[in-house]
Amino acid sequence: MARREAATPQGNAKLTPIAIESAHGSLVVDVDGNQYIDLAGGIGVLAVGHTPDRVVAALQGQAARLIHMCAIVSTYEPFVAVAEQLNRLAPGDFRKKTVLMNTGAEAVETAVHISRSFSKRQGIVVFEGAYHGRTNLTMAMTSKFNLFKKGFGPFAPEVYRFPFPNVYRRPPGMSEDGYVDWHISLLDHSFMAQVDPSHVAAIFVEPVQGEGGFVPAPTAWLQRLRELASQHGILLVSDEIQAGMGRTGRLWAIDHSTVVPDMITTAKSLAAGMPLSAVVGRAEVMDAPHPGGLGGTYSGNPLACVAALEAIDQIAAPEFLQRSVEIGEHLRGRLLEMQQRHPGLVGDVRGLGSMLVMELVKDPVTKVPWMEATAALTAATVKRGVITIRAGLFSNCIRFLPPLTITNAELDEALDVVVAALDDVAKEISPH
Repeated sequence: MARREAATPQGNAKLTPIAIESAHGSLVVDVDGNQYIDLAGGIGVLAVGHTPDRVVAALQGQAARLIHMCAIVSTYEPFVAVAEQLNRLAPGDFRKKTVLMNTGAEAVETAVHISRSFSKRQGIVVFEGAYHGRTNLTMAMTSKFNLFKKGFGPFAPEVYRFPFPNVYRRPPGMSEDGYVDWHISLLDHSFMAQVDPSHVAAIFVEPVQGEGGFVPAPTAWLQRLRELASQHGILLVSDEIQAGMGRTGRLWAIDHSTVVPDMITTAKSLAAGMPLSAVVGRAEVMDAPHPGGLGGTYSGNPLACVAALEAIDQIAAPEFLQRSVEIGEHLRGRLLEMQQRHPGLVGDVRGLGSMLVMELVKDPVTKVPWMEATAALTAATVKRGVITIRAGLFSNCIRFLPPLTITNAELDEALDVVVAALDDVAKEISPH
């Protein structure tokens, strides 16, 4: 760790003070031989677990045949096969095409380029609490300022931010349904006060906000977004970089609603830890950019593609998605027990499927965020052999993204550690 700090800039920060030697499934071993249960999952990358056998075998075989060619130069089987698989699996009863990139931010930025090329408009609508990446354009689209944007401006123009319905932080006395209805009315207001719909190329929305604190978008609100997009010729883009690939119990998080987007962005668990992302969308939309307008040197690398083929095959299986549901139900039950055990500290438990958070607050009535307790809890679990990390607009949430290959025994052992750590934090830290 000292070597890392000496060799790399402080901005390239780390969430835990451990150095990893190896990992398999849900278990991680550090350089001192200590074993940890991983509840962070590489920030949502490891749906099929660490070093899954089928992926490792595919990588080994592909490395002996072709490591790099560049899809701009020529074509190879895994590249085409991944695009075909994603076209088949993405929602919507229409012809689709896929472009492969390397990172989530690249996929989002590429979706912006495609949207503008197709619509001949410039405006991009995003939402409070959103996280879309760290490039200049995607930082403009990202909401959380101090952690991701401070000191890095000026940012790309033509990004318009609308309110997002986080029902946990609704005004006192307002019902959940009333709050969602109010936010639905705010969409019409925002399209008057912020930007005219005729100027907007695309609306980008996370069906479950990731960095924003695992806040699910209400179905009625998503449906109104779809209606407005269709009415005004705006493309609707579902950003599923973190929430997709089986994490919420469905292959795509948007599948929990009846909404069909025009494009989906995906990455993280798509390739089991290899750098690969994709934009999947309506064929006529995807074909809008001119030849040569999309792609990159490493986009759709053969190694990443064979890893993706194995991961997609496993994740899309009904039994795997059912297991994601089961893990989520069990995890939610344990987290609700923790909330009952510490009602003054655990303000909310939320998410979809096995994508869940606990939000820690100083007071359950005022809901003042308690960042210090969150930092103390993640540090305490790591000391006890369980890797947890933060999330949330206020950095006061503990996010749970376990590999979906985790066993019930491993999950319960890890959650027992979280309970013990939460007990200690509740005793040792004062909210005042």
